[in-house]
Amino acid sequence: MVIIRLARGGAKKKPFYSIVVADQRRASRGRFIEKIGFFNPRAVEHEERLKIDRERADFWMNRGAMPSERVKHLLKVSRASAL
Repeated sequence: MVIIRLARGGAKKKPFYSIVVADQRRASRGRFIEKIGFFNPRAVEHEERLKIDRERADFWMNRGAMPSERVKHLLKVSRASAL
């Protein structure tokens, strides 16, 4: 099954997440199919906190990819901020 989830990066105590499309059986930091955005929970006012390629996310969800709970929330937030 294909899943859209967060892949953690960054340094210790300074998380940075990539939003990736991956096979569910792969490790969270392992191989992925496509990177479709990022989430920076520790962004300050001049940095971008969230960026998602909505077109690619919709493409993968139309083909059966399931977003994780956190990614569902981030997609909802990005859709609301785009309005």
